[in-house]
Amino acid sequence: MSPRPPQPPEPQPSTDAAPPDGTDLAEGSAFSITLRPLGLGDPLRWLVLGWHDFLRCPGIGLFYGACFTAMGWLLMAAFEHAPAYVLALSAGFLLTGPFFCLGLYQASRRLERGEQPDLGDSLLAWDQRAGTVAIFGFVLLVLELLWGRASLIIFAVSFDGMPDFKGSLLALLNAENLPFIVAYLLVGGLFGGVIFSVSVVSIPMILDRSTDAISAVLTSLRLVLSQPVVMLCWGALITTTGVLAMLPWFAGLLVAGPVLGHASWHAYRAAVGD
Repeated sequence: MSPRPPQPPEPQPSTDAAPPDGTDLAEGSAFSITLRPLGLGDPLRWLVLGWHDFLRCPGIGLFYGACFTAMGWLLMAAFEHAPAYVLALSAGFLLTGPFFCLGLYQASRRLERGEQPDLGDSLLAWDQRAGTVAIFGFVLLVLELLWGRASLIIFAVSFDGMPDFKGSLLALLNAENLPFIVAYLLVGGLFGGVIFSVSVVSIPMILDRSTDAISAVLTSLRLVLSQPVVMLCWGALITTTGVLAMLPWFAGLLVAGPVLGHASWHAYRAAVGD
């Protein structure tokens, strides 16, 4: 009898296919991801790049900016006589900004690849990573709710109950309210620092590569801890721009919101290696 011909090897499962969402593994350990050194001038450069992206796809940017502005107006209308709630939820805009800007990250990602972004694609940016984005979004929501509760407690303790300023937020800035202002800024700064540290590059990283929420958070923390001065400057620039944009009845968010969203994508690309 002639010898039996050798059997071809069984095909091995491809390692190039993206794992199912919600169970995907990080591309290597979070501690093995390369972080690039940054300079003090980089935050301003990211802001300029964000402005350029806004000009390249103004329709998408203005759509998200209009959403941010409309949300602010709805808050002002709903809580006209309860400024405590407006302050807490307005600060929540800043705290949960990275999650709301997901579509803007997608637009900048398309532009970087030489592709033309469109609104539908940006609105469905979460679809590829629905499970991971949902987990991270839930974490941000919980932190926002905790911040809202803490801010109301500060109001109640500082004013022996919920004060009535007849809808005027400026009345809070009276010199007699200095203890309240200091306490509010300290607690708000604590919450803001925690959320910024875990989210500064997390959402763009989840969108851009096959990684899980924990690895994205750890990478974000590594970046903040390894380059605290640059990240402090970036956080201060985001906060200052956001607060100033809210002052004219949230109208500034029409442009400032999308510009900051695009800029955050460039911050991620500059800081996290391929």
